[in-house]
Amino acid sequence: MALYYRDDAVQVTSESIRVGGHVIPIAEVTYVWHQKGRTTLAVRGRVLGRGVLVLLLSLPPLVGLVCVLSLAWSAQDRGDWIPALVVLAACVIIPLALVPFLEIPLGWLDRSYERGNRVHELWVQYRGQEAMVLRTPDALRFGQIYRAVQRSVEQQGEHW
Repeated sequence: MALYYRDDAVQVTSESIRVGGHVIPIAEVTYVWHQKGRTTLAVRGRVLGRGVLVLLLSLPPLVGLVCVLSLAWSAQDRGDWIPALVVLAACVIIPLALVPFLEIPLGWLDRSYERGNRVHELWVQYRGQEAMVLRTPDALRFGQIYRAVQRSVEQQGEHW
């Protein structure tokens, strides 16, 4: 028996698919497919959170750019460049000092994209019936499980 995937709720082996207490024998699976499911509140929240995070990461550089441009414009009118150059230097040095702290929000953003922005459903046909095996908003996990089921069914077909 080969193990293709296992987590707390799903196990895919060369013999069966086990999900939530249900067991589907691989030998009886004739077709595997996936489709989009209805969007859940969690997925909408993830997309909204992603948008807010992108906005929060984008605003400080834009505000800094506007401030530097307005200072340069006013310094040109007054002919006094010292305060403008000090602010410009601060606008360069401070963000460079803060770059290491961007790791955390950029990591959140990256994981948000890995998890996807829709609900995925995994379906199989076995014993002449269609059955939804899994429904999850986690795109990375879904892809791993779907590929595991496909490999298991393909390996079963090669042994016939």
